[in-house]
Amino acid sequence: MAKKVLLGMSGGVDSTVSAVLLQKEGYEVTGVYMKLHDNEAYHEENFRKVNIVAEYLGIEVHFHDLSEPFAENVYQYFVEGYKAGITPNPCVMCNRTIKFGEMVAFADSLGIEYVATGHYLRTDGQFIYQAKDPSKDQSYFVAEVRAEVIPRLRFPLGEWMKKDVKVFASNIPVLQSFATQKESSEICFVENDYTEILQKHMDIDREGEVLDAEGNIVGKHRGYMHYTIGKRRGFTVDGAHDPHYVTQLKPESNQIVVGTQESLSEQEFAITQINLFESQNDFECLVKVRYRTQAILGRVTIEGDKGWVVLSEPVFGLAKGQFAVFYDEDRLLGGGMIV
Repeated sequence: MAKKVLLGMSGGVDSTVSAVLLQKEGYEVTGVYMKLHDNEAYHEENFRKVNIVAEYLGIEVHFHDLSEPFAENVYQYFVEGYKAGITPNPCVMCNRTIKFGEMVAFADSLGIEYVATGHYLRTDGQFIYQAKDPSKDQSYFVAEVRAEVIPRLRFPLGEWMKKDVKVFASNIPVLQSFATQKESSEICFVENDYTEILQKHMDIDREGEVLDAEGNIVGKHRGYMHYTIGKRRGFTVDGAHDPHYVTQLKPESNQIVVGTQESLSEQEFAITQINLFESQNDFECLVKVRYRTQAILGRVTIEGDKGWVVLSEPVFGLAKGQFAVFYDEDRLLGGGMIV
């Protein structure tokens, strides 16, 4: 009897190739298109593509409206994060609560054991590993996924290079018109700039004061929500000759603090919202403090629901709200939110 798998489908190349590969592996594939936000034209076009693919492959596909839990767990988290002066990572939260939370629950309702996506990840059924293609690896974004769901996950593209996926896709007749389509953005509900989202909910264009490290007023800025840690443009610093960077946001007073690049250097920081795939309280590992940063050797110490990370060398632009993600070589150990 064929093993059943629920596959998240978007109408794009990666999820469609995943469906073909899963069928080749002997799985009985059921597709699900997840509506996560309110761009109706976007969903209509993508679900049309999903249905074309589903008909070609002879699989059943569901349209699953998850806009309410997405709004609560991801969208509002994003908006409230910037309002509070942190730099949130909505993709990490979406993978925990929606793609490997609500989607797993939907699989349960259909009596389907396995759940698959087109993520570039590998798994052995116990742990998650970085993808073969380092340029597409998405392991950073699943550091908060619950450990108990890992045995149920399947990632057909984990051993593939993106260029080979595109070649494979170009030989699937129904996909030939999709194979050159634009890659989706990292944050699905942000079309151009994150401030466009924030402007829908609050006044972000309130001029404020720029402070130096000693608290002196040295310039003006457009409104604190326009800035993230490490940004070096869009504000004035009176009499400055060297570049200045945002080092701190003060949402309660609509102020930003700036300094030289050296003042962005951090080697130790606290974390919370800790999620580990095996129990350990004091360990050495590789640490990534943002998705596209280089992993650095560090030591992690956990006490209760909080932890402390000490890196072997400094990083620049460490931002509250982003996630520190831990690795043992290419094996994902988990992560925690930088506070």
